[in-house]
Amino acid sequence: MAEQGAIDVKAGYGSDLGATPDADGTNFALFSAYAERVELCLYDESGRHETARITLPEFTDEIWHGYLPGVKPGQRYGYRVHGRFAPEEGHRFNPNKLLLDPYAKDYAGEIVWNDAHYGYDVGAEADPDLTFSELDSAAFTPKCVVSDLRADASRPAGPAVPWDRTIFYETHVRGFTKLHRGIPEAMRGTVDGLGQKEIVDYIRSLGVTSVELLPVHAYLDDHHLEAKGLTNYWGYNTIGFFAPMKRYLGSGGLASFRDMVRRFHDAGLEVILDVVYNHTAEGNEMGPTLSFKGIDNFSYYRTMPGDPRYYINDTGTGNTVNTSHPRVLQMVLDSLRYWVEVMEVDGFRFDLGTILGREPHGFDQRGGVFDAMGQDPVLRKVKLIGEPWDIGPGGYQVGSFPPGWAEWNDKYRDTTRAYWKGEEGIVRDLAARITGSGDVYDQRGRRPWAGVNFITAHDGFTLNDLVSYNEKHNEANGEDNKDGHGHNLSFNFGVEGPTEDEGIIAARERQKRNLLATLLLSHGTPMILAGDELGHSNDGNNNVYCQDNELGWIKWHRITERDKALTGFVQRVTQLRADHAIFRRASFRDGCVLRWVNPAGGDQQEEHWDDEGLRAIGLLLHMPDVEQGGDEALILFNAFDGDVVFKIPARVKAGSWSVVLDTETGPGSDEGRKGLKADQEITLSPRSLIVLM
Repeated sequence: MAEQGAIDVKAGYGSDLGATPDADGTNFALFSAYAERVELCLYDESGRHETARITLPEFTDEIWHGYLPGVKPGQRYGYRVHGRFAPEEGHRFNPNKLLLDPYAKDYAGEIVWNDAHYGYDVGAEADPDLTFSELDSAAFTPKCVVSDLRADASRPAGPAVPWDRTIFYETHVRGFTKLHRGIPEAMRGTVDGLGQKEIVDYIRSLGVTSVELLPVHAYLDDHHLEAKGLTNYWGYNTIGFFAPMKRYLGSGGLASFRDMVRRFHDAGLEVILDVVYNHTAEGNEMGPTLSFKGIDNFSYYRTMPGDPRYYINDTGTGNTVNTSHPRVLQMVLDSLRYWVEVMEVDGFRFDLGTILGREPHGFDQRGGVFDAMGQDPVLRKVKLIGEPWDIGPGGYQVGSFPPGWAEWNDKYRDTTRAYWKGEEGIVRDLAARITGSGDVYDQRGRRPWAGVNFITAHDGFTLNDLVSYNEKHNEANGEDNKDGHGHNLSFNFGVEGPTEDEGIIAARERQKRNLLATLLLSHGTPMILAGDELGHSNDGNNNVYCQDNELGWIKWHRITERDKALTGFVQRVTQLRADHAIFRRASFRDGCVLRWVNPAGGDQQEEHWDDEGLRAIGLLLHMPDVEQGGDEALILFNAFDGDVVFKIPARVKAGSWSVVLDTETGPGSDEGRKGLKADQEITLSPRSLIVLM
């Protein structure tokens, strides 16, 4: 290993954090307000042998920095940070731990869990986190890699899909492609596979506009999962906010991710990233010291007031990132801009997004993160979607995000599920959800698109399992079926799981069509879970976060003709939505007339809404002055187990009604009653939906 004096290290600069190469060398800069010394450790290409250890020579505005001539892209490195080990004061410095650069764009190697990763003596009997570990973690820790991938000034503009035309398609890089036989085997499970023409063309054919990827930021497979022979499949365990997960990259390395994004852009599709800035993989005081905890624990994390030995746990993961700190806020913004400007993505969905607005006094929609992002010239132009809840005090904030943001609307999910399940007293709320949840979002100039409507998402039952299981079946997770949400509002139609009963199968398929049609014809922004259009099942497991295997992957080889018919149904409804603005209102002030009608053909009166047994209702929509003279539609809903005869209400426009969608019979069986004229009345089959135009 080279001696410090033999290395030509210059002062460098602290304005750009991370490792920044130029033609002659690389500048290294690391934020730490409380460190006493920072050592940069260089490694050979194998990552096993340390070739040099250099103390960064300068400390400016809480940034440690130095410039090393001759250091080129591809160099492996890590940090050792010296300071006080005083957990009771919130400081956990331990130079025996090799630390990952928070700004690293790439990593080499995998973590090999070892007691050395913990800053304390794991064998101590009492208060182990207050003890000091002298074990060195370098041999078991991935190494950061200097990267020179930069923004391409000549890149073409992305699709910039208008919000009112947006349909999200939530999927997983690995799970979507791992079992697809049309993809070369070496590409399956990677961005190269996801970007294959066959995959891109299929997704585009569904009529969706924006692919939303589960976390792709570098994350770790939890130690406790590895002990069970499981892995972190979903990826909500971030350790690096700039680096893509290595196992997802293709043959082109970092550039392969951007290449994948461009292939979607060429097809007119956006790419949205699910991001996790609310916590890191380091856990609580008993967790490992891998990066932030050893660099500046007291700045990077929210600690308990008066007792900073412990962490505020508003995320349920052990720690909470302190976005109130200006340097931590800077890291979040720098990361987001990197993914937009360098990786060319089109927006972000923020896991446990309430954390972004959580200040020491509580949630504040004018908090630092929201204000900074709203003013940022790059970020204010991309799609921003919040998951508006966490487990902290006042954590449920649906409808409270700032103007310009969209939010996952779980009110829509629960109400729509409950209605089609047949629960009573739900129709008044259903009416609000179908028409854009104006009771939640019609404020401060927000638009119907602010509510992201969904029936299913990665977290919970798939659509197939929602209509096939009354209870969750998560035994494969090794937690005695105690994990996962217990309130699923699911209904199995008489048999738990798969069945050969044709009557039950038909009822389940119709219920899938009901749920999908309701979702895609509601005002707001729809989100479809990938595989729902294919009848994908997780065998009743509603929490496959640790199932990086065939249980969680899309099973392309098991697709049946019935599944293909469901895919065709989705394509037909997305086309209906695209063709008619009446189903995708851009504004609550667009002049659209909404009339809720009862089966007798009259308008719903106040006393009708109070009928607990009400399960059949119609929505008459009239949009004046659209394209050639306006548009009109009638959607009829029947959640009863029996037929319901609807009298047709008076039209605004002259002419006959014609059935354009009927969920009673799916594609491949004469399209139900498609094209049937109806002027006086029409009969809805049990648990079905009809659209007339």
